[in-house]
Amino acid sequence: MIEDNTVFPSYTKSQLALRNGQDKPAIWVAFNGYIYDVTESRLWNKGKHYEHWAGQDLTEELKDAPHNESVFKKFNIIGVLLG
Repeated sequence: MIEDNTVFPSYTKSQLALRNGQDKPAIWVAFNGYIYDVTESRLWNKGKHYEHWAGQDLTEELKDAPHNESVFKKFNIIGVLLG
């Protein structure tokens, strides 16, 4: 959760989907309404992290992950996911 009053740009699911490591060089994922830039992570090479693909909302998928949501603290929030 964001502690300050930072205002982030909003992106649609379609815009997020383009940042999948294939269509555009940026690699983004969404979690709990925020969009994170994971481009520099070696674990998201070419937009794939184990069985997960970038450009998607991973909120529901985190339940099956071997880690918790604190993993997102490593990455910068670059926007909010609309609807």
